[in-house]
Amino acid sequence: MATGKKVRVKVRTVNASYEGNLLIPPMRKRVSDVLNEEERTFINLTDVHVNGSADKIPFISINKDMIESIIEEI
Repeated sequence: MATGKKVRVKVRTVNASYEGNLLIPPMRKRVSDVLNEEERTFINLTDVHVNGSADKIPFISINKDMIESIIEEI
């Protein structure tokens, strides 16, 4: 099982908007730390709702170059 902090985020891309859980690894503290990792091209979200749908997708990867905005839900 992965360790770290799980945060709920809303991600908007050119094609869709996604709401899901982002796992922040133990050596990172913020969502921006995950986004700024140069060695990772994608972010992974779990328990995802696409475009406000009630349907939940267990897992999705999003290319960081496609992200227009990301908001951490509180």
